[in-house]
Amino acid sequence: MSSNPIPQSSGGGGGGRGGATSDGLFQKPRDPSMAPRHYRTPRSLPDVCPKEPTGDGRGLCDGPSVVADQHRWTVYNSKVNLPAALNDPRLAKRESDFFTKTWGLDFAETDVMPSFYLPNITREHFSSYLQETAQREKIHERCKNVCPNKDDLSVPTITNNHDKARAELEQVPKIFMKPEFVLNDPATFNAVLPWSHFSVAGGKNSRDVASSRLLQEKLSHYLDVVEVSIARQISLRSEAFFHAMSSQHELQDQMRETADAVAKLRARTAAIDRVMCRGPLRALRDALTRNNCVKLHNKLKLMAAVHQTQPTVQLLLSTSEFVGALELIATTKEVLQQELQGIHSFRHLGSQLCEMERLIDKMMVADFSTYAQSDLNRPFEEDSQVMEKDRLQSLVFGLLRQRKLDFLDIYSDEMIRAAKNVVRQCVVKSVSQISEIDADTVKFHEQMRMMTFHQWFDLLLDIFEHFILFLKRIKATLSVIRNVVLEVLDSSQRSRLAEVTSATNHSNEDEEESGGSALNSGEAELAYLTHEGLFISDALNEAEQRSSVTAQARAQTRAEACGSDSASATTESSSSREHNSNTTSSLPIGGAAAIEDVMPSDLELGRVANNVQELLYTASDVSHDRCVKVLMTRAKDGSLERLSSAEFVCLSQAVESFVKDTEELCGRRSMSLRGALQSQANRFVQRFHEERKTKLSLLLDNERWKQAEVPAEFQDLVDSIADGRISLPDRKHAGSEDRKPSEFLCVDGQKYAVVGTVLLLIRMFLEYCQCVNDIPSITTDILTRLTDLLKHFNSRSCQLVLGAGALQVVGLKTITTRNLALASRCLQLVVHYIPVIRAHFETRLQPKQYSVLRHFDHITKDYNDHIAEISAKLVAIMDSMFEKALSKYEVKAPMPSACLRNVCKQMAKMHEAIYELLPEEQTQMLFLRINARFNLHLKRQLARLGVINDGGPQNGLVMVDVAFYSENVQALRSLECLDLNMPEIWEQKR
Repeated sequence: MSSNPIPQSSGGGGGGRGGATSDGLFQKPRDPSMAPRHYRTPRSLPDVCPKEPTGDGRGLCDGPSVVADQHRWTVYNSKVNLPAALNDPRLAKRESDFFTKTWGLDFAETDVMPSFYLPNITREHFSSYLQETAQREKIHERCKNVCPNKDDLSVPTITNNHDKARAELEQVPKIFMKPEFVLNDPATFNAVLPWSHFSVAGGKNSRDVASSRLLQEKLSHYLDVVEVSIARQISLRSEAFFHAMSSQHELQDQMRETADAVAKLRARTAAIDRVMCRGPLRALRDALTRNNCVKLHNKLKLMAAVHQTQPTVQLLLSTSEFVGALELIATTKEVLQQELQGIHSFRHLGSQLCEMERLIDKMMVADFSTYAQSDLNRPFEEDSQVMEKDRLQSLVFGLLRQRKLDFLDIYSDEMIRAAKNVVRQCVVKSVSQISEIDADTVKFHEQMRMMTFHQWFDLLLDIFEHFILFLKRIKATLSVIRNVVLEVLDSSQRSRLAEVTSATNHSNEDEEESGGSALNSGEAELAYLTHEGLFISDALNEAEQRSSVTAQARAQTRAEACGSDSASATTESSSSREHNSNTTSSLPIGGAAAIEDVMPSDLELGRVANNVQELLYTASDVSHDRCVKVLMTRAKDGSLERLSSAEFVCLSQAVESFVKDTEELCGRRSMSLRGALQSQANRFVQRFHEERKTKLSLLLDNERWKQAEVPAEFQDLVDSIADGRISLPDRKHAGSEDRKPSEFLCVDGQKYAVVGTVLLLIRMFLEYCQCVNDIPSITTDILTRLTDLLKHFNSRSCQLVLGAGALQVVGLKTITTRNLALASRCLQLVVHYIPVIRAHFETRLQPKQYSVLRHFDHITKDYNDHIAEISAKLVAIMDSMFEKALSKYEVKAPMPSACLRNVCKQMAKMHEAIYELLPEEQTQMLFLRINARFNLHLKRQLARLGVINDGGPQNGLVMVDVAFYSENVQALRSLECLDLNMPEIWEQKR
């Protein structure tokens, strides 16, 4: 038997005894007058066997900390070794008082303080238990008297009877005692009745009769033994049997009393039911019946409203209120699934509504296509605002609601067809105003080719203007569509945010309200339901269902309040909203929750919004493509290539203006029209360049390389270049025709003697620069062509002058030094303008295109090389003259000699030919080089003649000739200060 913990009392009782608490626990009260005793710490006793240190250092590490445990007693404070005290060899025998003798009298006489945690147990603690078990104890004592315990009998008698009964029972075979003893079993039957002891023959002999009689007696004996044993056991327990019978009478009396008590209780319960319960239950039943009638009435009104769905939908469709019809269908389908499920009369309504929804989808797509056609093909004279904005918003919202997200493809197809019609209408309008073109007999494309450039250009401008209006109209329409999509997206996000916020703020309130209402209604109906024989679980389930429906209705109401306003404001007109609200007033609120279920996701709405913007880009590309077809139709016969520069510039400016307008309108840089114009510009540049190159070749081939007069308009052109205007003047300056032409072209304070070809070349490269100003897209191509033109002028002039090609081409007799000097000066003028041209092109190029400017560096080098070759040619002419003349020079009187007279004459002619053409610096440099060649040839001739600078007669004669030469040369204009360095004609003494 396990011991239970002693209960303690939590409340105090009277006096010094413990009181029992309500839970049956007891606690011994502590006497407040008794203060806790203070005991002195144990004294240290002399150490009987002092502890000696061992070699193990681990014991020292296991000792207590001196700092932390200095005030706490441990085993290390002990001074007595207990085994040593018990085995003290000084004692003769072990004494029982060795603790007193060894540790002192205080050890034995010290009282043990009672524990505060153990209560003081008295007999009164068991009084309640004894009272409860007293009655059972009396019954137990009486039963002991009636049936004495077998232990009270005499032990020898019981033992003898038990042994005797066991011996008799052991005589019975064990097979009869087995639980599975059944005579039906052949093995058991053969074991009980051994047939082998009987004769096999059919007759009965005396032996068999004796065996059977003996077997019968044996079995009878076994039966008697068992019956006697059973009777003995019954006799031992006879008193218990009689006691059980007497107890039955007592139980019958108690049952009778219980039946009377139950009958009285039922009578009282019936009276309470009649007086207090039937009236309230009847009231509850009537209230429940009324509620059921109200529900039935509401259900019938709901059915009536649903029954009117189809006529209402048809009415809405007749006014093209697709959104209202779709919302009504969705609400009706939701009501059929939630409120009217299983009603037989509405079994086909769901499929009918689905069919109507599919029909509305087709109607909306067709209506949107019709709207797109009428909007895009209406006359441009009308206002460019959106046509029937409410209708468009309703269609877009309906298509979004039905997830028909491909409606933009329909608009795109209609837009392409409308763009074709724009061009056709403009062409028809223009052709109708031209009497020379018969629109009935001439094909559409041929009509544009038959127009003059100005007629075709006016047509192109008209097409550009119409396409700008066309794009503005498309942009306005797509803006409305995009706003609808963004409003739906914003409404979806705001409704979702409102639901989350509302769920967070009102979750506790809703739980309390729904829980309280469900509990009250459930408790109110619970009595009636159970009184009528229903299950309590059915009542609770119905109450929970009503509470969940109530909470769902509240949530739907809040969701509709948050999201329905923005959606309805975007999609429905005022009349449709009013009619829809009147029609569906009796339907449950599905609102924004239902709409949100069928609306596309935020990702899909964002994709649709992006597609709207892409559709605007597509409109710009389509407009450009149609304009490209107009341009290429005109250019098919090469008419655009034959345009003048002014005409092509007008075309280029018009196209560029249209491209910029479309870029600002659509935000897209379309390249098709630019590319078509660029291809035409390349062809135009090719023709433009070929014309001017051919013209320059003709001018050079007819140039006689004589100084030309400079008209006043060319001087004004050069002056405008000096002022920074690298372009052709729009008109001639006033009075330029009255002014006389000048001999020289003044550029930056210098005079240039030029031929007529160079003047026209200046005008040509200004035309190239003007073309770049007007058509920036062809800058690199124009630059390449201009460099080719300059190279052509350099190479061809070199062939004609230095190569003497002008002798055969023009018929010149010879190439004079004046021709050479004039060609050099013309080349110098071109070199002067190359940096100006380069700077002009550099401002029109992108930084990554600066590499093409290197062509100007190559051209400048070629021109300078050409100028140097001309200078060398002039020097070579004089050099050959010096060599021929000085080879005949002789040192003899008279002086000056005829040879040097001839040399001075040729020098004067040379100076006269180039002086007016070349600047003084170049003239001086040229004559220095010529003088050096003269000194060289004279030095060689003197060396050949053996004349040396020895002051002799021959030396004197030579000095006279040299003085004559120096005087004549320095007498020429601008050569007065020229250092002729004549002493170098003499051989230096070694």
